[in-house]
Amino acid sequence: MNLEEITPEGAGWTYSGLRVLTLGPGEEAELRTGGAETLVLPLAGSCVATIGVPADEVAVTFELHGRPDVFSRVTDFAYAPRDATLLVSSREGGRFAFPSARCERRLPPRYGPAERVPVELRGAGAMSRQVNNFCTPEAFEADRLIACEVLTPGGNWSSYPPHKHDEATPTEAVLEEIYYFEVAASPGGGEGMAYQRVYGTAERPIDVLAEVRTGDTVLIPHGWHGPSIAAPGHDLYYLNVMAGPGPERAWRICDDPAHAWIRDTWPDLPADPRLPMTSAAGPSTEPTSEPRGGER
Repeated sequence: MNLEEITPEGAGWTYSGLRVLTLGPGEEAELRTGGAETLVLPLAGSCVATIGVPADEVAVTFELHGRPDVFSRVTDFAYAPRDATLLVSSREGGRFAFPSARCERRLPPRYGPAERVPVELRGAGAMSRQVNNFCTPEAFEADRLIACEVLTPGGNWSSYPPHKHDEATPTEAVLEEIYYFEVAASPGGGEGMAYQRVYGTAERPIDVLAEVRTGDTVLIPHGWHGPSIAAPGHDLYYLNVMAGPGPERAWRICDDPAHAWIRDTWPDLPADPRLPMTSAAGPSTEPTSEPRGGER
């Protein structure tokens, strides 16, 4: 068993967190949610998640079918409230993500079927990508947590144009964000790589250009972020985990004015024919929606 963890304290902020757990065949692990609502999201493999709650409530068990890997299909998931225990076991072993957000309300444990995850195509041309909106405000109820998955075909850019969400305005929400990456290997098994850019303003500087590989994370406390660049021949996956202090659970962003014009080119560009890459049924080759603008 191996557990990697990003806590709000370790990140230097207040709300967003992520744990990634690797289990061997037949292993199990017990985690506590503390003051954070938490999801159980299979990255590779299946598991059984038992959510223990206070003594006056009955524990709930969910069997998560999962997936062989993040590039093979959309997965089901489970929601655990704050102040709960999580017992996760896997017969075959696997890797599991636990996106979380410190919160106030205590919602009931729930199961999220893969078939109900909205799969959306965004961007166009070499900026085309797939977004699995499994825990966005319109798709799944939570108190503060916002989470989604993005699949970017090799050679494409996503999270483009660069955008930010670090001010409370009518068009922008304050959200701390974690990017967790996985990169598809080459046909011969060679390790893939990708790149992530984060930059700030004169008033709030930040300057990151990170080469990322499977298992890497990039923390975004503020500033413009994007593009996320998939190297040719290596499809890119990332899990976005967001939460913030606003009274409304909202995903509002502001494009970098220097690059916002790129959206106007999208109506004249076709969607990448490799999209969507996956669905709840498995690898997919037929588009399920028309490409449109978006920040991921």
